[in-house]
Formats: sequence, structure tokens, C-alpha cells
Amino acid sequence: MTTKLDYYKVLGVVRDASEEEVRKAFRRKALEFHPDRNKSPDAAEHFREVNEAYQVLSDPERRRQYDRFGHAGTGSGAGGFDGFGDVFGGFGDIFDAFFGGGAASQATRQRRGRTLEAHATITFEEAVFGTTKEVQVTRIDRCSHCGGSRSEPGHPPARCTACNGTGRVRRAQRAFFGQYVTEGACSVCHGLGDVVTLPCSNCRGAGSIRATRTLQVDVPAGVDDGTVLKLPGQGDVGENGGPDGDLLVEVGVQRHKVFGRYGTEIHYQLDLTFPQAALGDEVEVPTLGGTHRLRVPAGTQHGHEFRLRGLGVPNIRSQKRGEQVVTVRVQTPTKLSKEQRRLIEQLQASFKKNGAHDG
Repeated sequence: MTTKLDYYKVLGVVRDASEEEVRKAFRRKALEFHPDRNKSPDAAEHFREVNEAYQVLSDPERRRQYDRFGHAGTGSGAGGFDGFGDVFGGFGDIFDAFFGGGAASQATRQRRGRTLEAHATITFEEAVFGTTKEVQVTRIDRCSHCGGSRSEPGHPPARCTACNGTGRVRRAQRAFFGQYVTEGACSVCHGLGDVVTLPCSNCRGAGSIRATRTLQVDVPAGVDDGTVLKLPGQGDVGENGGPDGDLLVEVGVQRHKVFGRYGTEIHYQLDLTFPQAALGDEVEVPTLGGTHRLRVPAGTQHGHEFRLRGLGVPNIRSQKRGEQVVTVRVQTPTKLSKEQRRLIEQLQASFKKNGAHDG
């Protein structure tokens, strides 16, 4: 499906292709696969893919988001584009560019709002159990006074008389091969079909304002450092009735003083004295849910791992918790009393006498 398209491969350009190279590649591919010219059964699908790729790569901001986050940053994929209505409009832009109507056509196109980015820092425990965080984001928002209509309340826009409310005008032009007719956006209403008689006093007729919002972000249990959470529709407001952009929240997880993490495993290092490892013991091991009573069998070796099921990190999809891995580190004392030294020397002599050896 389209969610796995490589847009650069679709257009046949390298990743560092210039805007002009992307535009030329789109023209070439669109002409090749337009269903009116190409009668193969898969031409329409190829044409849709070409248009989808161009919509992203021709927009510097969306291209940057795509290069960084893939399809999550573009709003592309299932439901992300408007289908063949936009596709054939995109092909019409090629002819507009040839016959001088490109700028007007671009002015009337619905545009998706820009995707924004934010960052949220959480603790190790919050990453394991989940949490709710507040993030502040400054976005282009719909004007609350006029609701995006651009007009002062009580003074609705009037139908444009230049285009009779259609937003499009036709122009006849002469060329060396005869007369031809082009259609483009109305220069009076800029393709909107209506004109503002009294601009909104809050946004001055723009229909949108820059505002700072505080949003609640639900962070699921099991997120890891660098996880990107997508909040649909929380980016910049769309233009000319286009859909709002998304907000991408990158999660940063603080280090823990005691525990480490590898995937769904929580790692803890257990220090034991030589007598504890040799003779066995019962010890209290800290976990994120309290303490766990652990039985250490006699003869436990340095580096041995104990696995405590269900005390690790939840899988972010299944929410099944992993294990806590307890790794033994046998400590060697650096200072001994005379009595301790005497006892250890006796133990060493006993090993030699009995032919005992390490391991």
C-alpha cells in the first residue's frame, strides 16, 4: 500500500535532489502515467503514487519531516491524501505552468497544515508504567473570533462578482498556432469564490492567528528514549479548508540511578560477598514495585543471572511485561582485619590440601 512508498524512488530522484529536479521528475512521471495518455490497467495507481510523492517532496517542510520521521511525519498513507481529485488537479498544474496559470492555481489549492514537533521528558518509572504529560506548542490556529471565516461576525463574505462565486476564471489567449483558452484562479478572490467585506478585527482577515497551546499527551507504558508519539490534527491549521497538520512529540527518558534497561528487560546488579556466594543466602532485591525476596543458592558464581518474570518493562503494543534481570557481582574485600585474613588463609590452605580449585 502507499504507506510504504519510497517517494524518492517513485519520482526516480536521489535523496538530495533539488526542488527543480523534483519538479521536472514529477512532470515526466505524470505525463507518463496519466490515465488519459496511458491505458495500462495500473496507470491510475502509478499516477496517484506520483502525485502523492510530489505533494510531500515539493514542500520543504513536509520533505524535512519525511526524511526525519518517514511517513509518520507527513500525514501520508491511508487517508492522508484526497484521492484522484487532487491527483488530476496536480496534473492540471503542469498545464497551468506551461500556459501561465500555475501561480493562480497554487493559490487556491487546499493545503494540509504544517507538522510540528515538541519534546517531553519523563522519568524511568513513568516510561515503565505510563503517564500523562503537558507540552506547550505554538501553532497557527484557527481564529476563535471569526471561526476562520476571515470576516467580522455578522458580516459574512460576499460572493465574488468577478468569477460569480466559482473561484475560477477562463481567459482566451492568442498564440502562433491559434487561440486557446486557459482557466485559473480568480485574481480578485484568489480562488475562494467570495470576498471579505469587513475583515475580522482579531485576525485582520487572515482567518488564523499564532497561539500557544498546552496539550495533554498520553504516554503509554513501555515507551523508550527517542519514541515519537503522533497527535493527529494538533499541528498548524490547514489552508483553504485543508486538514490540520499533526504534532510529533519526541519522548526523552531520564536515566535511573539503580536500574538499566534493554528492550523490555530491567537490569539490576546484585553485589554479594564471597561467603554469601559460596554458602548461599536470602537477600532483598529492589524492583520498581517494591522489594523482592531472592534466594541465592550456595556456589553462585560471579556474573550469574537471575530472571524475575513480570517485573520488567511492558511491551508497548501487547503490554505484556518483560523480566528483571539480576546479575551477580561477587565483591572482593580491599581491607581485611587480622582475624579475617587469618580465616581466609586457613580457607586457602584447606583448598590446597584438598586439591580444590576455582570453578
